[in-house]
Amino acid sequence: MVDAITANQATSRTDASRTSLVSNFETFLQLLTAQLKNQDPLSPLDSNEFTAQLTQMTGVEQQLLTNDLLTSLLEAQQGGGLGGASNYIGKDATAAWAVTKLEGGAATWSYELGAAASEATLQVLDSSGAVVWTGPAPDRSTGTHDFVWDGKTSAGGQLPDGGVYSLKVTAKNGANDIAAQVLTRGRVTGVEMYEGVPYLTIGASIVPVSSVFGLQNPVTGQTPPDGAGDEESLAARIASAINPLKLLS
Repeated sequence: MVDAITANQATSRTDASRTSLVSNFETFLQLLTAQLKNQDPLSPLDSNEFTAQLTQMTGVEQQLLTNDLLTSLLEAQQGGGLGGASNYIGKDATAAWAVTKLEGGAATWSYELGAAASEATLQVLDSSGAVVWTGPAPDRSTGTHDFVWDGKTSAGGQLPDGGVYSLKVTAKNGANDIAAQVLTRGRVTGVEMYEGVPYLTIGASIVPVSSVFGLQNPVTGQTPPDGAGDEESLAARIASAINPLKLLS
C-alpha cells in the first residue's frame, strides 16, 4: 500500500533532494574544469564526449529548477488549504467524526441510525481506547440524535476536564445489525494546520476538513448545534438525506 505524505513532508523531501543535486552539480563542474585544464593538447577531449557531459550538466540544472518549482507549488498548496478552510468559519458543520474533549464536565456528540433499532448502545472510550462508560442510546429511532456525556465512568467516578474521548455506537433490530455512525455538529470557530492538513474547531473538537459532509450558514437567532438543541439543524437534515447510511435502511 502506498502511504500518503503531507505537504510538509513533501517539501522536506524536495529540499533534501535539491541539496543533494546542488552538491552533485558543484562536484560535476569541478571535475569538468579539472579535466579541461589537464587534458593532453595532443589528444584533446573528444567533442562528442564533451557534448555529452554538457548535456548531463544541463540535465542536473533542469532538475534543480524543477525542484524549486515543486517547492513553490507545495507552499502555495499549503497556504491555499488554510485559506480555503477559513471559509468554514462561522458556518454550522456536520462531520463524520467521533473525537472530542471533555470540557466543563460534559462532552457532546451526535449519532445517526440508518433505521429504527430495538437495541442501541453507546460507549465512551478514552485516548488509549479503553471503554470508560457504556449505556443505552437515548433515542433509537431513525435519524440523527444528540448525546451529552457528563464525564462520569460506568462506576460513577467523575473524570477531569481536558481528556480526549471518542464515542462508539452499535445498534440492532432483533438479530440484524443496523448501520450507525457518530457525528460532530456545531459552529466552526477556527482553523488550524497540522502537518499540512487543515482542521476545523467545532465546539471542543478538532475536525479534519475532509470529514465534513454538511455545511450551512447559521440561521439568525439559532443556537449552534453543538449546544445539543432539540431540533435538527437544516445542515443535519440535508446531510441525513444524502448520507450513505440512508441507503442501508
